[in-house]
Amino acid sequence: MCGIMGYVGPQEAAPIIMDGLKRLEYRGYDSAGVAVSNGTIDVRKAEGKIAGLVALLDEKPLEGTVGIGHTRWATHGVPSDLNAHPHTDPTGDFVVVHNGIIENFQTLREELEAGGSVFTSQTDTEILAHLVAQEYDGDLAAAVRKAVERAEGAYALVVMTKREPRKIVAVRKISPLVVGLGDGETFLASDIPAVLHHTRDFLIIEDDELVTITEEGATVETITGDPVDRDVLHVDWDPGQAEKGGFEHFMLKEIHEQPTVITETLGGRLDEDGTAWLEDVEFDDDFARGLDTVWITACGTAYHAGLVGREIFQRVLRLPTIVEYAHEMRYSDPMVKEGDLTIAISQSGETADTLAAARLAAERGTRMLALTNVVGSTLSRYADDVLYTRAGPEISVASTKAYIAMLIGQYLLALRLGVARGSIDRDRATEISHGLNHLPAQVEEILENDEAIVEAAQAIVDADDIYFLGRGLDYAVAMEGSLKLKEISYLHSEAMPAGELKHGTLALITEGVPVIVVVTQRATYDKTISAVQEVKARGGKVVAVAYDTDTEIEKFAEIVLRIPETDDLLAPVNAVVPLQLLAYHVARLRGHDIDQPRNLAKSVTVE
Repeated sequence: MCGIMGYVGPQEAAPIIMDGLKRLEYRGYDSAGVAVSNGTIDVRKAEGKIAGLVALLDEKPLEGTVGIGHTRWATHGVPSDLNAHPHTDPTGDFVVVHNGIIENFQTLREELEAGGSVFTSQTDTEILAHLVAQEYDGDLAAAVRKAVERAEGAYALVVMTKREPRKIVAVRKISPLVVGLGDGETFLASDIPAVLHHTRDFLIIEDDELVTITEEGATVETITGDPVDRDVLHVDWDPGQAEKGGFEHFMLKEIHEQPTVITETLGGRLDEDGTAWLEDVEFDDDFARGLDTVWITACGTAYHAGLVGREIFQRVLRLPTIVEYAHEMRYSDPMVKEGDLTIAISQSGETADTLAAARLAAERGTRMLALTNVVGSTLSRYADDVLYTRAGPEISVASTKAYIAMLIGQYLLALRLGVARGSIDRDRATEISHGLNHLPAQVEEILENDEAIVEAAQAIVDADDIYFLGRGLDYAVAMEGSLKLKEISYLHSEAMPAGELKHGTLALITEGVPVIVVVTQRATYDKTISAVQEVKARGGKVVAVAYDTDTEIEKFAEIVLRIPETDDLLAPVNAVVPLQLLAYHVARLRGHDIDQPRNLAKSVTVE
């Protein structure tokens, strides 16, 4: 969740580090700090947003051309100046920043305190500074290696010392870490966008690897000391993708990028007859024909994408498809087995619970497919097959374009499997292909006509409770719409199948209570309308998401958010867009920090 920056080169380090940390703000944080080596180790850190640290640096500048920085998301110890990173050992000679959690920190702390160590913070990170100092004998990399042998957990650790002033050493265990290669300068970060404006050439540091960076470049080795020959990854992202592009918020920009994202995700992968060409999906037709069960595991928005996927796979493949929250699957003794396909979905490819569930499924013999946005991510390396979503950098904590890309990826995968299995005929595959290719223009149409969405936002902005209804694919969309609203507006919201309303929740529907209903599925249309009539009978305020060809819905809803008609199977793509915009406009009207909602982070890399 946290942001890491490091720099070694000819330029002043502090401005480069601060700029990188600002570009990592989307990851979520509650304090920030920077340390620079200039004969001594000087540290500045502050609770709160980066602006507070900037003010501190204006008052007390840092000079030096080697440094590390960090934005912290509190795990051990409350957000405070003392608990902010970087942390030093008692001598001040060694300084560390750290993402993740040291699981045996209490045991290590007690051992160190018994030996006379005095701690100044509540964090698990400070322990690492003490351990490195204790193990140091003239070789920083060796000291770091010995220190992490004693630490259990998932983390990225970055260390600097005044005793070797032109060097930074880092270790990765689960938490992401990349090295940017410049001309006579080297960068370290927890995510590529932090330094993309400096270089396009990167080394992706993998699990259980240690990297040493200097002006000359980087040396990668395993934690046990074996050399690693790592290819340079050249990134073609436009740095402008990580900027707001004239929109008020990153979230709004990313919603408007969705037509392009759909086009990019489909690009080169789909023939007119429904044949899907998935470049990193390597299973053969025999595997597809012998497939017994599909499992989907994910968290949050990715889980909701998986709910859509369940309907897609069951309809197209005629196979049982089970969707499990990753944090539940890893402890539930799931019955995954050889011959099954497990799809692990994660925008970042670094979601800790999803990685753990993926490992568990793989250990039980299932074929593992990663559906992720990030090339070289941990999840992509665990998997037998990878389907990259091509959504590009997503900055806003509330995911929008990554969700859409996850849906498109699952449609492609369903076509690939369905055609191979013979569970979908060529005419139906062609219909789906044509529908998918029309989606970018249809989403663009929704984005150009959001007056009704603004009206709906004004109608519900002061509500205390909001309910979302739908059936089948519409229910899956309702779940994501509800999450978006609560994430950034802080309104209480919940979603349920429309048929479940009368089994308890109807008791909460009173005069003026907003109920948002998604109604695109022809097979369940009448049943959904029956639930809407129950809401109306009790005075509820109905907002509907419906096709532009639906001539009945205005009899039942005060406000209708129209979407272009498409194949019912593809409707979730169009239907979610007005709900994304609805959440955005409600949060804007309430004056909230839309891109960085309270208590949330972009990438959840700890359990």
